[in-house]
Amino acid sequence: MNIVVTGGTGFIGGALCRSLTGEGHRVSILTRRPEQMAHQTDAQINWVFWNGRDTGPWEQALEGADAVINLAGAPIAEARWTDARKQLLTESRVLTTRLLVRAMSQRSAKPATLISASGIGYYGASDDRRLDEGAARGQGFLADLCLAWEAEALRAAEFGTRVVLLRTGMVLEQDGGALLKMLLPFRFFAGGPIRPGSQWVSWIHRSDHIGLIQWALTTPTVYGPINAVAPEPVTMNLFCAILGRVLNRPSWLPVPRFALNMLLGELGTLMTTGQRVIPAKAMEEGYAYHYSTLEPALRAALKKPIAAEHRT
Repeated sequence: MNIVVTGGTGFIGGALCRSLTGEGHRVSILTRRPEQMAHQTDAQINWVFWNGRDTGPWEQALEGADAVINLAGAPIAEARWTDARKQLLTESRVLTTRLLVRAMSQRSAKPATLISASGIGYYGASDDRRLDEGAARGQGFLADLCLAWEAEALRAAEFGTRVVLLRTGMVLEQDGGALLKMLLPFRFFAGGPIRPGSQWVSWIHRSDHIGLIQWALTTPTVYGPINAVAPEPVTMNLFCAILGRVLNRPSWLPVPRFALNMLLGELGTLMTTGQRVIPAKAMEEGYAYHYSTLEPALRAALKKPIAAEHRT
């Protein structure tokens, strides 16, 4: 396929593009810094400048593309949610997706598929209910952001493009994401769960996140929202207990909710509340997970040997 990717240099996008070219696909990456990527030697990657705000020559990369994968967006948990930060988080998703879909609509040969990022924050803070793709939208900043973000992507369906919305949970790999931030206290024997500890963590190994994207590319019956999470969510208490076991470190020092909220403000609610999200569509449509349970996923991410009883 000829595939256009936004966010193709990030924690997920970089690994995705390597996987796509490894499968023989041709990839055009829309990036703000193409000159910094010019040293890359992969002949199947074309680096195209865009700033995510303005029209320009980058739109020609969409002409005749088979698919577009939209992963653009400022990191959610990188900084405190001030009004300015919320505006950046929103514009880097909603306005960027609007620009991209508008450019797609103007092509004479339109992409057949758009796979666009979203998040399980769509469901808001929830209790122990198992949430599949049919669950109602929740409340709060992230739920509102995801709704607006998805609405812009769904405009592509109006001109016949198949739209897949990836509602992503915590992506596990040691070179980025939330797991990287959690490792330091554990390595200094000061790890532990974020209170209350009963909140659900819906996670996915990065290889499965990439696998879901590639599966969605080639499965034409898949459309609409897909929960990009593993089949077995766990509580924060259990997540940290398993992480401690994998690292051979204790999980004894809980992080109080009030301290996190004082430090991070509204962003702290992202870590002290959770959702028990189930990937119903992926399981029903036949996606085969590499890591369906947490301990093998963490051991793979952290390059720790997998015990025989967990090799599933």
